[in-house]
Amino acid sequence: MPPLTSADRKILSRLNTPHKIQDFLDKLPQNHEKNGETCMSPSRVLKEKKAHCIEGAMFAAAALWLSGEKPLIMNFKVSRGDEDHIVALYKKNGYWGAISKTNHAVLRFRDPVYFTTRELALSYFHEYFLGDGKKTMLGYSRPINMKRFGTKWVNAKEDLWDIAETIFDMPHIAVVPKKNKPHIRKAHPVERAASRIKEWKK
Repeated sequence: MPPLTSADRKILSRLNTPHKIQDFLDKLPQNHEKNGETCMSPSRVLKEKKAHCIEGAMFAAAALWLSGEKPLIMNFKVSRGDEDHIVALYKKNGYWGAISKTNHAVLRFRDPVYFTTRELALSYFHEYFLGDGKKTMLGYSRPINMKRFGTKWVNAKEDLWDIAETIFDMPHIAVVPKKNKPHIRKAHPVERAASRIKEWKK
């Protein structure tokens, strides 16, 4: 089990369903990294009371692990000019869902209705675009079990850049068939306007 202080374990043990984990992350302010980039452990997230996407995904993975589930995450690879996004994965009755920490109106929680992780990943494709409407999602990783990194990442005091770099460098499965790249349509202006909604202001 993850090494945790009694206080951290008490909080995480209450987050024993994907809904509770997502509700907790939704209430956490967005980590705008005002003092420099971070990649905080779940323990530091609880201490700092803020998180961004990879921090939220690792936090969710730790909570799932503590409740007896596999601590799985998935990374989305995007084209230049955009940023990767990472979600935690969970499974209910054979179907996949996702827990997500984001400051945007999109790229959020997914209910367990996806038969494969590819189906789940593709549900994010049409929402992943820049301000000009250009869609940027290139691929997704296979489920990454956080156990591969041991247990110290759960309460590490230092930033977890080694884990972030390992995830970033992992092979990704392409989502757009090569012959169909010229046929990808930009997001509609209404979608672009909706995407500008931010949950937490800087």
